[in-house]
Amino acid sequence: MADVSAVVLQQSLRDLDTAFRNFFDSISGKRAGRKVGLPRFKTRRDRYQSIRFTANARWKVADGGKLSLPKIGDVRVKWSRSLPSAPSSVTVIKDAAGRYFASFVVDAESAILPDVDSAVGIDLGLKHFVVLSDGRKIACPKFLRHTEKKLKRAQRALSRKETGSRNREKARVKVARAHARVADARREFHHQLSTRLIRENQAIAVEDLAVVGIARTRLAKSVHDAGWSAFLSMLEYKAVRYGRRMVRIGRFEPASQVCSRCGVKDGPKPLHVRSWQCQACGVSLDRDINAAVNVAKAAGLAVTACGAQVRPGPVLAQRGEAGTHRGDLSRRTPH
Repeated sequence: MADVSAVVLQQSLRDLDTAFRNFFDSISGKRAGRKVGLPRFKTRRDRYQSIRFTANARWKVADGGKLSLPKIGDVRVKWSRSLPSAPSSVTVIKDAAGRYFASFVVDAESAILPDVDSAVGIDLGLKHFVVLSDGRKIACPKFLRHTEKKLKRAQRALSRKETGSRNREKARVKVARAHARVADARREFHHQLSTRLIRENQAIAVEDLAVVGIARTRLAKSVHDAGWSAFLSMLEYKAVRYGRRMVRIGRFEPASQVCSRCGVKDGPKPLHVRSWQCQACGVSLDRDINAAVNVAKAAGLAVTACGAQVRPGPVLAQRGEAGTHRGDLSRRTPH
């Protein structure tokens, strides 16, 4: 116990108290959201480890950009950005790939963006990660799918190493680094896309998807690869930070069953149906863009139905309009 700072041990007890409080509040109904499980013991062999130093731990940012930690000394840091104010605490994290990160708690002012007139609805998918109500489609990168062969080779090499050997630890680190690269690429994609959408739109409407339920189906790997929940969480906190509005509509809203032009519900459709024609108004609709427009309308955002890329389809002539009307050639209607 003397190998670490006393502040770290005290902070671990505070974290344990918070975990038990959340557990009891969850089972009693005081805490909203998903049920919180009973706290579990940690192990030194855990691949993910972290320690937190508060203000009274006598840590500081030393000269030369080094981080001075108690019982550890000066640590060289590669700064990703400058600190906007004096930090109140720092958390040092070690991930499964053996990388170390320092996360600081600082006071920062909210950077409210200037108001814009545009609003957009979003439909999330697997082929196209995001489909916007204005007609834009952004393909899903599928970071995990594109690196599956490399991951299989690394995991196959890990399975052939002797348990407890150094070679097995080296192989484990290679697998962890491969997964870390996939996670970093996905996180960077989510950050860039969410920031762009927040900057371009004053209000964003999304559908409250049951990601946990969808992840139990045969689409589980693709759903986890897309990372819908992480992306929506980024949109939510960035909307608060930059003074935007984000609206979640109910997951049972029939966005893909209603025509965005006339509002007639045409019933459920299988997933392989990507475009359909409204039986009421005869308009041809793109399934994903039509759903994005309906999501925006359900959230009360002012969007036009023309964003759904609707195009007039062939409409059958009525019995009274069929044929040629003698004496008035301008009223001819094709069959």
